[in-house]
Amino acid sequence: MKKMNLEDIQELIKFVAKSGATEVDLEIDNIKISIKSPAKKKRGEVDVPNIIHQAPAQIVTQAPVSVPADTPHIETVPIETSPEKEGGNEEDNSNYFTIKSSMIGTFYRSSSPENPSFVNVGDTIKEGDTICIIEAMKLFNEIESEVSGTIIKVLVDDATPIEFDQPLFLVDPS
Repeated sequence: MKKMNLEDIQELIKFVAKSGATEVDLEIDNIKISIKSPAKKKRGEVDVPNIIHQAPAQIVTQAPVSVPADTPHIETVPIETSPEKEGGNEEDNSNYFTIKSSMIGTFYRSSSPENPSFVNVGDTIKEGDTICIIEAMKLFNEIESEVSGTIIKVLVDDATPIEFDQPLFLVDPS
């Protein structure tokens, strides 16, 4: 049986949202997904299903939470980045791996304000290391590195909203 990937889960959420079903439970390879639609929405409220993921203890990662495509547009403010002053341009980053956000939410560099950041510029990371947390729908999702290497640049400020597929870190994989 094929394992579900991010696109499959997003399609399932969209299907449930459009179908009008109030609850769907699915279990594949010891991973349970339960999608429950909220009570009848009031005028102006966004209809976003509640998603509960339950996985066996040996699985560390959690599938990202996604908002159905038919929800109203939520306006976001782009994050301003300082221009590189020493003649740097995007081609300079071609040798680096860009770690991107797997979900919409709020980006946090540490597990709490009094704790140090998971990673800083110059840190060496391994594949699977926790590099940040993204809060989505009151769930705190630990984001793990997809690559081993050295953190070259942190592209997002702490505690700021982020979009799906937004670049978060530049990593030198060498």
